[in-house]
Amino acid sequence: MKNYTLFLFITFTLMSFSLMAGDKDDVKTDLLNKNISYKTFLENAVKIEPYRKKRRINVEKFITYSKEKNTIVLDTRSLKNFNVIHIKGARHLSFTEFDVKSLAKIIPNKNTRILIYCNNNFNTTNIALISKSAGASLNIPTFIHLYTYGYKNIYELGSLVSLKNTKLEFEKAKLK
Repeated sequence: MKNYTLFLFITFTLMSFSLMAGDKDDVKTDLLNKNISYKTFLENAVKIEPYRKKRRINVEKFITYSKEKNTIVLDTRSLKNFNVIHIKGARHLSFTEFDVKSLAKIIPNKNTRILIYCNNNFNTTNIALISKSAGASLNIPTFIHLYTYGYKNIYELGSLVSLKNTKLEFEKAKLK
Protein backbone atom coordinates (compact mmCIF):
# COMPACT_ATOMS: atom_id res chain seq x y z
CA MET A 1 0.00 0.00 0.00
CA LYS A 2 2.85 2.36 0.86
CA ASN A 3 4.46 1.72 -2.53
CA TYR A 4 1.19 2.33 -4.33
CA THR A 5 0.67 5.63 -2.46
CA LEU A 6 4.24 6.68 -3.24
CA PHE A 7 3.71 5.73 -6.89
CA LEU A 8 0.54 7.86 -7.07
CA PHE A 9 2.24 10.79 -5.34
CA ILE A 10 5.19 10.73 -7.75
CA THR A 11 2.91 10.32 -10.77
CA PHE A 12 0.67 13.25 -9.81
CA THR A 13 3.69 15.41 -8.95
CA LEU A 14 5.29 14.76 -12.34
CA MET A 15 1.99 15.40 -14.11
CA SER A 16 1.63 18.69 -12.25
CA PHE A 17 5.12 19.83 -13.25
CA SER A 18 4.39 18.80 -16.82
CA LEU A 19 1.17 20.82 -16.87
CA MET A 20 2.87 23.85 -15.31
CA ALA A 21 5.66 23.68 -17.88
CA GLY A 22 3.01 23.58 -20.61
CA ASP A 23 1.36 26.67 -19.17
CA LYS A 24 4.71 28.45 -19.06
CA ASP A 25 5.33 27.70 -22.74
CA ASP A 26 1.84 28.89 -23.63
CA VAL A 27 2.46 32.17 -21.82
CA LYS A 28 5.77 32.64 -23.58
CA THR A 29 4.32 32.09 -27.05
CA ASP A 30 0.74 33.32 -26.79
CA LEU A 31 1.40 36.47 -24.76
CA LEU A 32 4.76 37.50 -26.19
CA ASN A 33 4.36 41.05 -27.49
CA LYS A 34 7.44 43.17 -28.22
CA ASN A 35 5.27 46.31 -28.00
CA ILE A 36 4.48 45.77 -24.30
CA SER A 37 7.31 45.67 -21.77
CA TYR A 38 6.60 46.06 -18.08
CA LYS A 39 10.30 45.45 -17.45
CA THR A 40 11.30 48.38 -19.69
CA PHE A 41 8.72 50.63 -18.03
CA LEU A 42 10.12 49.78 -14.57
CA GLU A 43 13.70 50.25 -15.76
CA ASN A 44 12.80 53.67 -17.18
CA ALA A 45 10.96 54.67 -14.00
CA VAL A 46 13.95 53.75 -11.83
CA LYS A 47 16.41 55.47 -14.20
CA ILE A 48 14.32 58.65 -14.45
CA GLU A 49 13.42 59.00 -10.75
CA PRO A 50 16.56 60.91 -9.63
CA TYR A 51 16.22 63.25 -12.62
CA ARG A 52 12.53 63.84 -11.88
CA LYS A 53 13.28 64.71 -8.25
CA LYS A 54 15.53 67.55 -9.43
CA ARG A 55 12.86 68.82 -11.83
CA ARG A 56 10.02 69.32 -9.33
CA ILE A 57 9.44 73.04 -8.84
CA ASN A 58 7.38 75.39 -6.68
CA VAL A 59 4.53 77.62 -7.84
CA GLU A 60 6.67 80.75 -8.22
CA LYS A 61 9.18 79.03 -10.51
CA PHE A 62 6.33 77.35 -12.42
CA ILE A 63 4.77 80.77 -13.09
CA THR A 64 8.12 82.32 -14.08
CA TYR A 65 8.95 79.47 -16.47
CA SER A 66 5.44 79.50 -17.97
CA LYS A 67 5.99 83.08 -19.19
CA GLU A 68 9.31 82.33 -20.86
CA LYS A 69 9.85 81.60 -24.54
CA ASN A 70 10.02 77.99 -25.74
CA THR A 71 7.85 76.76 -22.84
CA ILE A 72 4.55 74.89 -22.82
CA VAL A 73 2.25 74.14 -19.90
CA LEU A 74 0.89 70.67 -20.62
CA ASP A 75 -2.32 69.36 -19.08
CA THR A 76 -2.72 65.61 -19.60
CA ARG A 77 -5.94 65.15 -17.62
CA SER A 78 -9.16 64.18 -19.39
CA LEU A 79 -10.60 66.71 -21.82
CA LYS A 80 -13.73 66.81 -19.68
CA ASN A 81 -11.76 67.99 -16.63
CA PHE A 82 -9.60 70.31 -18.73
CA ASN A 83 -12.77 71.97 -20.01
CA VAL A 84 -13.97 72.60 -16.47
CA ILE A 85 -10.75 74.25 -15.26
CA HIS A 86 -7.08 74.41 -16.18
CA ILE A 87 -4.05 76.62 -15.68
CA LYS A 88 -4.30 79.64 -17.96
CA GLY A 89 -2.49 79.05 -21.24
CA ALA A 90 -2.18 75.29 -20.77
CA ARG A 91 -2.29 73.06 -23.83
CA HIS A 92 -4.23 69.82 -23.61
CA LEU A 93 -3.23 66.31 -24.63
CA SER A 94 -4.84 63.44 -22.76
CA PHE A 95 -2.26 61.08 -21.32
CA THR A 96 -4.05 58.18 -23.00
CA GLU A 97 -3.39 59.78 -26.40
CA PHE A 98 0.39 60.00 -26.06
CA ASP A 99 2.17 58.68 -29.12
CA VAL A 100 4.96 59.97 -31.37
CA LYS A 101 2.62 61.89 -33.71
CA SER A 102 0.33 63.48 -31.12
CA LEU A 103 3.27 64.62 -29.01
CA ALA A 104 5.12 66.01 -32.04
CA LYS A 105 2.01 67.91 -33.08
CA ILE A 106 1.66 69.71 -29.75
CA ILE A 107 5.42 69.84 -28.91
CA PRO A 108 7.34 69.79 -32.22
CA ASN A 109 10.70 70.67 -30.63
CA LYS A 110 11.94 68.11 -28.10
CA ASN A 111 14.01 70.84 -26.42
CA THR A 112 10.87 72.79 -25.48
CA ARG A 113 10.52 73.30 -21.74
CA ILE A 114 7.43 71.34 -20.65
CA LEU A 115 5.65 72.21 -17.41
CA ILE A 116 3.29 69.54 -16.11
CA TYR A 117 0.72 69.41 -13.34
CA CYS A 118 -2.20 67.20 -12.32
CA ASN A 119 -5.15 66.97 -9.93
CA ASN A 120 -2.87 66.02 -7.04
CA ASN A 121 -1.28 69.47 -7.11
CA PHE A 122 -4.49 71.10 -5.88
CA ASN A 123 -6.14 71.21 -2.49
CA THR A 124 -9.74 71.81 -3.53
CA THR A 125 -13.23 70.37 -3.67
CA ASN A 126 -13.53 71.25 -7.37
CA ILE A 127 -14.61 67.95 -8.93
CA ALA A 128 -12.33 68.48 -11.96
CA LEU A 129 -9.29 68.71 -9.66
CA ILE A 130 -10.04 66.11 -6.98
CA SER A 131 -6.83 64.33 -5.94
CA LYS A 132 -6.23 60.71 -6.87
CA SER A 133 -4.30 58.17 -4.84
CA ALA A 134 -0.72 59.44 -4.37
CA GLY A 135 0.71 56.41 -6.18
CA ALA A 136 -1.64 57.02 -9.10
CA SER A 137 -0.80 60.71 -9.52
CA LEU A 138 -0.86 61.54 -13.24
CA ASN A 139 2.35 63.60 -12.96
CA ILE A 140 4.43 60.46 -12.46
CA PRO A 141 3.54 58.49 -15.63
CA THR A 142 3.33 61.74 -17.61
CA PHE A 143 6.92 62.59 -16.67
CA ILE A 144 8.13 59.05 -17.40
CA HIS A 145 6.36 58.88 -20.76
CA LEU A 146 7.51 62.30 -21.94
CA TYR A 147 11.09 61.38 -21.04
CA THR A 148 10.77 57.98 -22.73
CA TYR A 149 9.52 59.69 -25.91
CA GLY A 150 12.65 61.88 -25.89
CA TYR A 151 11.31 65.02 -24.20
CA LYS A 152 13.86 65.68 -21.46
CA ASN A 153 13.25 69.35 -20.60
CA ILE A 154 10.36 68.58 -18.23
CA TYR A 155 9.47 70.36 -15.01
CA GLU A 156 6.76 69.19 -12.65
CA LEU A 157 4.73 71.36 -10.32
CA GLY A 158 5.65 69.88 -6.96
CA SER A 159 3.60 72.10 -4.66
CA LEU A 160 0.21 71.39 -3.12
CA VAL A 161 -1.75 74.48 -4.17
CA SER A 162 -4.88 75.98 -2.65
CA LEU A 163 -7.08 77.43 -5.39
CA LYS A 164 -8.18 80.14 -2.98
CA ASN A 165 -4.64 81.25 -2.20
CA THR A 166 -2.42 81.04 -5.28
CA LYS A 167 -0.82 83.27 -7.86
CA LEU A 168 -1.56 80.68 -10.55
CA GLU A 169 -4.23 81.84 -12.97
CA PHE A 170 -6.96 79.45 -14.09
CA GLU A 171 -9.45 79.48 -16.94
CA LYS A 172 -12.20 77.43 -18.47
CA ALA A 173 -11.62 76.08 -21.94
CA LYS A 174 -13.59 77.55 -24.77
CA LEU A 175 -15.86 74.76 -25.93
CA LYS A 176 -15.86 74.29 -29.70
